[in-house]
Amino acid sequence: MRQIVLDTETTGLDPARGHRIIEIAALELVNRRPTDKHFHSYVNPERDSEEAALQIHGLTREFLSDKRKFKEIAAEFLAFVNGAELIIHNAAFDIGFLNHELNLVGLQPIAACCPSVIDTLKMARELNPGKRNGLDALCDRYQIDNSARTLHGALLDAQLLAEVYLAMTRGQERLVMDEE
Repeated sequence: MRQIVLDTETTGLDPARGHRIIEIAALELVNRRPTDKHFHSYVNPERDSEEAALQIHGLTREFLSDKRKFKEIAAEFLAFVNGAELIIHNAAFDIGFLNHELNLVGLQPIAACCPSVIDTLKMARELNPGKRNGLDALCDRYQIDNSARTLHGALLDAQLLAEVYLAMTRGQERLVMDEE
């Protein structure tokens, strides 16, 4: 079974207000084991980030100005995720942004190539009702080292989410096998 752990960073919270994806990362799992395959790209949104979003990810318009636009990465991204089950924390947010970006470049919604999505936030809320279920809280709960996460970043967050997902589903507890 092929799964893709996916995360995005955005200029704000609402694509209907013109907010855009500025970073996207997708990590491949096959039969619950990580492969060396991943997709990662910063994206030039051609706009500033909201101040609150900038405080979360730290990705400035200046840093993103020479990066490819979404239309330039869309085919490569879709080829990478095609046919896989997506694993996303707060899936409605990322799917909403992906569908908006895909629509802007005249492409079908993400469900056309990835018909199945697992929302780890929904899973976490069902497993731990009434508790904090953000990625940092889940890392603490499942004893996953997130000390490198000083700001949100799609690639690091996808790596952490992969470990959290495996721990939450009671399978393999770690992505990296400890050396004996």
